[in-house]
Amino acid sequence: MEEINIRKFQVQDRGSVRDIAWETAFIGAPASAFFSGKEILADFLTLYFTDYEPESCFVAESFTGVVGYLIGSADCLAMAQTFKKKILLRLITKFIFSKAVFRPENLRTIFSFCLSFLKGEFRMEETGFDYPATMHINLRRDFRGRGIGASLIAAFEKHLKDKGVKGVHLATMSSAAGKFFLQQGFSLLSEFRRSYFRHICGQDIIVRVLVKKL
Repeated sequence: MEEINIRKFQVQDRGSVRDIAWETAFIGAPASAFFSGKEILADFLTLYFTDYEPESCFVAESFTGVVGYLIGSADCLAMAQTFKKKILLRLITKFIFSKAVFRPENLRTIFSFCLSFLKGEFRMEETGFDYPATMHINLRRDFRGRGIGASLIAAFEKHLKDKGVKGVHLATMSSAAGKFFLQQGFSLLSEFRRSYFRHICGQDIIVRVLVKKL
């Protein structure tokens, strides 16, 4: 089995992180299931982390290149403010002036998300005080189940402890991922039912929020 190196994110990893984000955005499967417009979605999922807080990001690298990543923030409230002030308008403008805006599958997904929001499905328990850090982790399919995710989490947790951060939270739509995080010492804080992928899955999805004290 090939050796995997866990290291800090570097600028040259940006493209690989964006590729993996696209390949895994739909509950571990490609984002093309619900959206066509790779650059826009990759911006939405990764731009803040890679461009505004790269020191909180880590990658897993094999001899073939980057095979997974953990992108995170030590302060999710500061992250949200930066996203609103510096990224959101740019993303909306990019979407409006791209071909993606005319694609029916994208319009349907946006409509589904807006409807879900209006139904109050995006309300979540406040985690910013006790668990100010947040993270997202994804691996290429062939490299899952090999302990890489646990190693990425360990590197990120050390980074947070060195900064004096007292807790971390995350959200996942995957039941398998939820079980994995429980094995890594996280606890289930809450579960939410959301309908925005009902037109694809035929049912609501369950979003699980997990937390861990450091």
